Amino acid sequence: MGHGIAQVAATAGYETRLTDADPAARERALRRIAENLEGAVRRGRLSPAERAAALGRLRWYDRVKNTTYGAALVIEAIVEQLPAKLELFRRLDLATTADAVLATNTSALPVTRIAAVARHAERVVGMHFFNPVHIMKLVEIVTHDRAAPATIERVREIAVRMGKEPIVVRDAPGFASSRLGIVLGLEAMRMLEQGIASVEDIDKALELGYGHPMGPLKVSDLVGLDVRLAIAEHLYRELKQPQYEPPGILRAKVRAGELGKKTGKGFYTWPTPPS
Repeated sequence: MGHGIAQVAATAGYETRLTDADPAARERALRRIAENLEGAVRRGRLSPAERAAALGRLRWYDRVKNTTYGAALVIEAIVEQLPAKLELFRRLDLATTADAVLATNTSALPVTRIAAVARHAERVVGMHFFNPVHIMKLVEIVTHDRAAPATIERVREIAVRMGKEPIVVRDAPGFASSRLGIVLGLEAMRMLEQGIASVEDIDKALELGYGHPMGPLKVSDLVGLDVRLAIAEHLYRELKQPQYEPPGILRAKVRAGELGKKTGKGFYTWPTPPS
């Protein structure tokens, strides 16, 4: 998700810095951004000059402190685990000025908890993008009781400049999008377990019958089955409702390392991702 967010920010005209705990992520991220922008040029959505300008706005830094220095907005897109996000936001709180907005791209974790570790919780907000970021239009802005209205409006304006359609939702387990989307995804997996239909036909039921641009099993592969499992487990713990209990097929695939597009195999077989 991080490289996609950086891409739309740079394309929108923002000077954009990236960092990652994994040194190998640098080449992957910059290569994917370049490939996506080249595709946009081929489709006539960007000019070659706009592509070059967007790439010129991207900078990579090895340390969080250097990446966030002087930043007006910091968007976190790390692993979907609350302890890791809390630790990072403690660091971001110290590495940024008090007027910088700190946004988490979490798809289900409590923004209120994340904001609580910051000295200025009013500047912390959820900014939930959707994968692939350069194509999907929605950004879910997640507010909480201590969030400043000015922060929400500032993030909304940035999302619009990035070419997104923002919605504002209250901090609650799963927000709006994940709470709805995970139910469809998990039910599709249960149908597959029960032999009701094939992977392709389950997806076609939503694509052709309800006008969804992509079926729930393919969406799960794009999101990452490990991410889907983490979201489902979180919602099941919080809401204690059976529709959020992860099915056995999802747990089995995650144990087997079949995580979707990023590993080359999930419910579908994908081109092997480059190292």
